[in-house]
Amino acid sequence: MGVIRLPKPARILCFSFHIILILLQQTTAERELKFVVTVFRHGDRTPIVTFPNDIHKESEWPQGFGQLTKTGMQQLFELGQYMRKRYSSFLNSTYNHKEFYIQSTDYDRTIMSAQSFLSGLFPPTSSQIWNPELLWQPIPVHVSQKSTDQRLYFPLSDCPRFDELQNETQTCSEFQNRIQPYMDFLETVAVNAGFEIKNLKILDNFQIWNIYDTLLCEDIHNFTLPVWATKDVINKMKTLTELSLLSLFGIYKTEEKSRLQGGVLVNNILNSIKQAANSSKQRKMEVYSAHDTTIGALQIALSIFNGKLPPYAACQLFELYQESSGQYSIEMYYRNDSSRDPYLLTLPGCTSSCPLEKFAELVSPIITENWSKECGKKDKMKDIFIGFDVAIGLLFIFDLVLLFLLYHYGRCRRRNNYQDI
Repeated sequence: MGVIRLPKPARILCFSFHIILILLQQTTAERELKFVVTVFRHGDRTPIVTFPNDIHKESEWPQGFGQLTKTGMQQLFELGQYMRKRYSSFLNSTYNHKEFYIQSTDYDRTIMSAQSFLSGLFPPTSSQIWNPELLWQPIPVHVSQKSTDQRLYFPLSDCPRFDELQNETQTCSEFQNRIQPYMDFLETVAVNAGFEIKNLKILDNFQIWNIYDTLLCEDIHNFTLPVWATKDVINKMKTLTELSLLSLFGIYKTEEKSRLQGGVLVNNILNSIKQAANSSKQRKMEVYSAHDTTIGALQIALSIFNGKLPPYAACQLFELYQESSGQYSIEMYYRNDSSRDPYLLTLPGCTSSCPLEKFAELVSPIITENWSKECGKKDKMKDIFIGFDVAIGLLFIFDLVLLFLLYHYGRCRRRNNYQDI
């Protein structure tokens, strides 16, 4: 058979397409992933609390309230496997403490979620296998103490200004417009759940959130639900719970709230990314095991929140790339569904692949230099020093008065002695 020759225009088109394909491949190859930060919610758990009229008690849950279930362990194990697959050409196949760091809040469910995640991400291979019958290896999970956690457990406590903002939020017009259509419904739920109507507070005590969460946990694990907990009731409670999360960190004075809450985590993540870009350290990934409120606070601060409660094992990703030009850029992904690829998110005001400098500039309004001062907290050490200074001053005055009295007493004695003579 003879060689089939394409017409000249077609040959030119094919050649041009081939050149473009080569250039695209080269551009892709030159772009390099340098660092990853991951924040995920723990897996499926038992209820945190119950409501007064709940027929199911804590004793019906094998490990009690607030504990990770076997389903939750599997969810985080799957997430670890997904991360292993996603970063197979980036992370070492074996665990290396210089390249990897994981931290958790001080709760059983988040610590166990971190451990389950690690078993999927770093199954031991070759020389790391220490027990042939157990393909698992211990990897350190760093834990932030509850009393000092200023990084992962939100809302951050001991912030008087944030408490003021919460009270103001409940009375602001936007929140009231959203909550008013549900007032009769809230009263009905209060009665059915066994609460007093006057004590049902959507923000202060998270009572609606807790009722919904308890019913959700019981439904997932095939417990019998109360007859009043119909599908329509549960859907409305879900809507109110999502409103509760949104109003906790947003709706009213969102930027100021973010400076006191989610912006703190944004700043920590940004500092880690900057350090990875500006140093030759070997660390490739930082992982944080936390809560739905952690992801909510973080996403609301970044204006990328979708309005939905982060499900179990939801994962927010930050990827740092070095472009072919040498510049760095950040991409954000959100994985809230294990059946599909993560959603690519875009920081408002930037592109999906946002230059690091631009990213830092755009998030600067939500980052505070002095969190305690903006919270309106008193400087305890300053008060101590002031009190110490006052005490020293009073002691000095007392000494002067005492010396004055002793001086006059001495003069009086000498005068009396002279008169006697």
